[in-house]
Amino acid sequence: MQRYFIAPERFEAASVTITGDDAHHLVRVMRAKAGDQVIVSDGISREALVKLREPEKDRVEADIVEMLPLDREPEVEVWIAQSLPKGDKMELVIQKGTEIGAGRFIPFVSERTVVQLDAKKEGKRIERWQKIAKEAAEQAHRNRVPAVEAPLSWKQLLQLAGQADAAWICYEKENGLQLRQQIQEALSKGKAIRIDSAAQGEAPATDGPEASAKPQTESGGDRIRLLLIIGPEGGFTEQEVANAEAAGCRSVSLGRRILRTETAAMVGLTCILYESGEMGG
Repeated sequence: MQRYFIAPERFEAASVTITGDDAHHLVRVMRAKAGDQVIVSDGISREALVKLREPEKDRVEADIVEMLPLDREPEVEVWIAQSLPKGDKMELVIQKGTEIGAGRFIPFVSERTVVQLDAKKEGKRIERWQKIAKEAAEQAHRNRVPAVEAPLSWKQLLQLAGQADAAWICYEKENGLQLRQQIQEALSKGKAIRIDSAAQGEAPATDGPEASAKPQTESGGDRIRLLLIIGPEGGFTEQEVANAEAAGCRSVSLGRRILRTETAAMVGLTCILYESGEMGG
């Protein structure tokens, strides 16, 4: 069944309004007619099965048939920090990462990044990335669209790393720590904190700055936030790895094989979600 994300203000008590490109897709591509049913989501807290009224050219109104549970998002929120790769590889990372279950994409520039940022084109590039994330989230039947940030500098990324519960930098020369053991350690620590908070009767914040800083699962608990940092085609320099470790990141290996930068992002994300129980049972 077709799924569309709409702005929260288009979501009313008993009806919804689909506009813009989504309305065009329904009317021109899907040839929708009155009585057809689709799923709509505001990407935050509401999702519903709706029945279409008579479609208009660039506007489709629909009546809510039933509200649906928000149960398709991972219990862990994975942030993919990707050093800008060449060509359209970033689009691939966003598309496939969204399908797999990433919660946030953070492009950044490191020492060996080849791509040159163009301030005049940056706005359009980010807009395209966000559109790709939206379409991939619809295709994968997710409850929300992952955020796609504007590119950061290396220094800005390391400052952001402190907001995550655990942060890892993937480094092909790492001979000790494997990502798997680090994931298990982070998940165990996060679970222990949740149990301790529940035992003390601490309820998660529902408003104010604490609420916006702590992503929540649909069931109400705080998500564990995990940051995975992926380098460019030429990899990280030793100094960058040292800087990352000084900022609280752990250097980890994805295995004995050398992966392309876009492959590393997908492999690391899949490993995290598998170990957290989101994939493979």
